[in-house]
Amino acid sequence: MTTLRISGLRAAVDGTEILHGVDLEVSSGCVEVIMGPNGSGKSTLAHVVMGHPRYEVTAGSVLLDGEEMLGLPTHERAARGLFHAMQYPTEVPGVGLEALLSEAFAARGAQTDGGLRAGLETEAGRVGLDLALLDRAVNVDFSGGEKKRAETVQLALLRPRVAVLDEIDSGLDVDALRDVARRIEALTSEASLGVLAITHYARLLDELKPDGVHVLLDGRIVKSGGPELARELEQTGYEGLAAEFGIDLARRDAEERAGREAGRGVAMEVEGPMTQSLPDDLDF
Repeated sequence: MTTLRISGLRAAVDGTEILHGVDLEVSSGCVEVIMGPNGSGKSTLAHVVMGHPRYEVTAGSVLLDGEEMLGLPTHERAARGLFHAMQYPTEVPGVGLEALLSEAFAARGAQTDGGLRAGLETEAGRVGLDLALLDRAVNVDFSGGEKKRAETVQLALLRPRVAVLDEIDSGLDVDALRDVARRIEALTSEASLGVLAITHYARLLDELKPDGVHVLLDGRIVKSGGPELARELEQTGYEGLAAEFGIDLARRDAEERAGREAGRGVAMEVEGPMTQSLPDDLDF
């Protein structure tokens, strides 16, 4: 059993505190969902968990099976079993997906015995990714949906312990969303994958079945519940909940947007997929 435990996490970017004490737990085989409006701190949380250097952690802890992740560089967090599917997947000119994953396996010392290509084709088929894209540079000239399918292929092959999915549903049409969400849901059983899924929309949860839904407002979790909470939010929105806690959504949106822009285009976003955790007994 693997557990990612986030406790009292506070973090800032460029001197502005975005997270004001987040407490959350994700366990093997479980799907925990973070929902919230723009500016609530959702993407900031994902970046901080994975160790983005632009963010300053001012308090709290991020424990993976009792081991503190804070202070470790991104590639070491990945090697220990964390995976980040980014909201804006990075293009990697000149590097194909097979070469990228080969380096990831080599970094872990895992052997593919020549079966990586077969594994790629199998997983691409499962999420509807055109096989021709396997021979192109990673994410270069991919559509938004193709990028998210490719991220899911990497996730399925690398088999991390906990995956942080930052709006994996953005850019996906109905069919693509179904394919991607079903594959991730299957991995919670096949590989005991723990999932922290960040989303705006309850439609993701039609296929990716949540064990818990948590509302993030003003950098802290203000309400938790089951799948019914996501449906309630789709009907009522966040305005009433924000007013209840005295939160100015427009101000927080501007602060979070600044944080997201700080996180885009940083070289470490390429580093993550190349150093993800790999299973010792991988068999294609």
